[in-house]
Amino acid sequence: MTDLTTDPTRLTDLTARQLLAGYERGDFSPLDATRAVLDRIEVVQPLVNAFVRVDAEAALAQAEASTARWRGREPRGLLDGVPVSVKDLFLQRGSPTLRGSRTVRAEGAWDEDAPAVARLREHGAVLVGKTTTPEFGWKGVTDSPLSGVTRNPYDPSRTSGGSSGGSAAAVALGAGPLSIGTDGGGSVRIPASFCGIFGFKPTYGRVPLYPSSPFGTLAHAGPMTRDAADAALLMDVISGADWRDWSQLAPSPGLSAALTGSTGAEGAGGVKGLRIAYSPTFGNQVPVRPAVASAVRRAVGRLAELGAYIEEADPDVTDPVEAFHTLWFSGAARLVEPFGAEQRELLDPGLREIVAVGERYSALDYLAAVDARMELGRRFGRFHESYDLLVTPTLPITAFEAGRETPRGSGQRRWTGWTPFTYPFNLTQQPAASVPCGVDEDGLPIGVQLVAARHADALVLRAAHALYASGAAPGLPGPGSSGLPGPGSSGSPGPGATPVGS
Repeated sequence: MTDLTTDPTRLTDLTARQLLAGYERGDFSPLDATRAVLDRIEVVQPLVNAFVRVDAEAALAQAEASTARWRGREPRGLLDGVPVSVKDLFLQRGSPTLRGSRTVRAEGAWDEDAPAVARLREHGAVLVGKTTTPEFGWKGVTDSPLSGVTRNPYDPSRTSGGSSGGSAAAVALGAGPLSIGTDGGGSVRIPASFCGIFGFKPTYGRVPLYPSSPFGTLAHAGPMTRDAADAALLMDVISGADWRDWSQLAPSPGLSAALTGSTGAEGAGGVKGLRIAYSPTFGNQVPVRPAVASAVRRAVGRLAELGAYIEEADPDVTDPVEAFHTLWFSGAARLVEPFGAEQRELLDPGLREIVAVGERYSALDYLAAVDARMELGRRFGRFHESYDLLVTPTLPITAFEAGRETPRGSGQRRWTGWTPFTYPFNLTQQPAASVPCGVDEDGLPIGVQLVAARHADALVLRAAHALYASGAAPGLPGPGSSGLPGPGSSGSPGPGATPVGS
């Protein structure tokens, strides 16, 4: 049997649950795992730029303390010793939260944790670093005036997606099995789809947020992981109550236990008997690339094989992009309202553009967008009276050129032009996940989106777990020390995928 302490690249292949099982058996320690992850970060950071800050000294100190607890058979919490990264929009005690912006000063006490980060500490997680974000998380790709461009693990010339692109690239490349991101219009699901990992946007309020987002109740926080079971475990931690968020929902522990459904068999029957609507194009409203459509259809077929009742059905909705823009651009305008002329000159030019639009909206415009949002929520509520889950592509395309907000030649002005399947569910606050379901002809990952009614978070995770357990959701290529995972010849990425530079 391979000694994982002398083969650290194997440690970076493991899920959080596998790490915890290894700690319990004494096969390796949190210190071994953290050293392996920090070594891995050194390899991948120059290639994809996933991290804005890595504090190896603090991480090793946390890992050493965790190792001592495991040796004493007294682990603390559900994630003791598991390396976790944090998107640089979350406050983290002792680490500047610069939010991708040159307008934020690094100096200061930085003496408070965001709720999700506080819960991670309480459960013994090892915080290895802060991941990249576009400025204030404003767009669906990850580049910023502060930290530059974050690139795709499967092809560094392509975007990782965003705004949680650093987290997605880190998880995909073994730089820690868990990360927490934010999702205001798809910012967990977009990079999860582009980078071939699992991303989950829970029901709004399920994970407390503080400080509140400038984008208001569009913004959710959620896990980015190697599979659905790790995401459920992370949700059991970060959904803990925090008085600083007055809009939080009641804590919902036990999502990990809910993965198997009523059968009690791991992965078996997870979707058996569920009524699932499959909407491939939102009623011919969205042009979808053929490779994406084929991969998503195969995933839907697998759900049928697992016992779900599938019906091709479209929700009775039209594209709510104008309402979304009104709310989103207004939030951006409010965010920079205190900034002087010199600070505004430091902003991402695209952010300045949407701020200028947001400043022209009136209160009546904003309230009209709220009315449109309410109507959209009503329609989806009625839709889920008939269907337990809705399945769509996560995105109609795969990753495009890095450093651009929209694909070259698309004619699209803003990132919302290529994300029509994601932002509607921020308006409605429903739980939604992106599950990897294959790759295109260039070896770039494709995601399938699972959506449920508000509060049915466990149902989304259970269905995603069933796909993973059945083998329909591919695992990641093993991130070896020689470089990045690259495109496979066809179908799903796997251990035989050719690493970049190998």
